[in-house]
Amino acid sequence: MNITVIGRKCTPRDSFKERAQKKLAKLDKFFDDEASAKVTATVEKNSQTVEITVNHNGNLYRAQNKGFELNEALDGCVDLLIRQIRKNKTRLEKRLRSGAFDSAPEAEEAVEEEKDYEVVRVKTIPLKPQSVEEAILQMNMLGHKFYMFKNAADDSVALVYSRDDGGYGLITPEEE
Repeated sequence: MNITVIGRKCTPRDSFKERAQKKLAKLDKFFDDEASAKVTATVEKNSQTVEITVNHNGNLYRAQNKGFELNEALDGCVDLLIRQIRKNKTRLEKRLRSGAFDSAPEAEEAVEEEKDYEVVRVKTIPLKPQSVEEAILQMNMLGHKFYMFKNAADDSVALVYSRDDGGYGLITPEEE
């Protein structure tokens, strides 16, 4: 696994980088060598945050944790990530197993699994060309956490969202 350690508002020490390498070695049993992990350490006044994003064959796994020390936040973040990966893996295995056999009890179990992702509301919105700043303003006026719009700069569909740290994020499509 290719691991990149980045510091935001700080420069991570070599001991932190080594600890991150050692902790993320636990994930090698889930992924092959093509996987890449990005560890971002952020130091703020009262807390320190570690965010880990793992990219494997287009699947993204992300976990974030805060703590008084970077090592404490790293430990919690790796635990969250492992839990998330195991949960997704068992859900996928259940789906594969229930599709392999045509028995009644397993078919009912598959229907119950789909209820977790039941769409309860469909909403359509007009996509008019806007700048990113206009989209953020519109999102704030609506009181939403995210807002989809047509980016006037490149004529693509984009999404702005409100981050937990008080900033804003922008998601744009990428052609593969």
